[in-house]
Amino acid sequence: MDSYIVSDESQEPQHHAGHEHSHDEEGNKMFGFIVFLLSESVIFLSFFAGYIVYKTTTPNWLPVGVEGLEVKDPAINTVVLVASSFVIYFAELALKRKNLRLFRIFLSATMAMGSYFLVGQAIEWSHLEFGFTSGVYGGMFYLLTGFHGLHVFTGILLQFIILVRSLIPGNYDTGHFGVNATSLFWHFVDVIWIILFILIYIWQ
Repeated sequence: MDSYIVSDESQEPQHHAGHEHSHDEEGNKMFGFIVFLLSESVIFLSFFAGYIVYKTTTPNWLPVGVEGLEVKDPAINTVVLVASSFVIYFAELALKRKNLRLFRIFLSATMAMGSYFLVGQAIEWSHLEFGFTSGVYGGMFYLLTGFHGLHVFTGILLQFIILVRSLIPGNYDTGHFGVNATSLFWHFVDVIWIILFILIYIWQ
């Protein structure tokens, strides 16, 4: 009887240590992911700086025959994309409360809003009167919006992966790193677009 009690007590600290190790590992992964986002920020900041320099120093900035960009539809797309940040936040909260059904609903809504943004951007591109080779402006416009669009697509793909993983029983019982990282990436994409929208559509 005494040996049983000793054996049981000796196992408890090991379980606690394993839990701490798992927590530390998830924290290290998140730190690495934040470093990755910071590196992505540097790339975007270099693009922003280039755009500002070219715009302020290039004569005849807009392509011939182009007076400016239509703002209404991009503004609607912006509202949808920014609102999706709140939706994916609610998805995170639902997962923390172990409400997988609500988590999937909010996550699916976020994916739909991101897809709406991409479709809206594709429609805008199809109606533009200039192309990638239409001077510095055309090159910078398609480079910035296209590179950001690639990040939006990546974010939707990541959301699809964590949605599928939520169908695996007990998958998120030990940690939510994938969900938290995907949500952080999506917030990053939204903040980048707000800056882009101001630079490209507001400051014409």
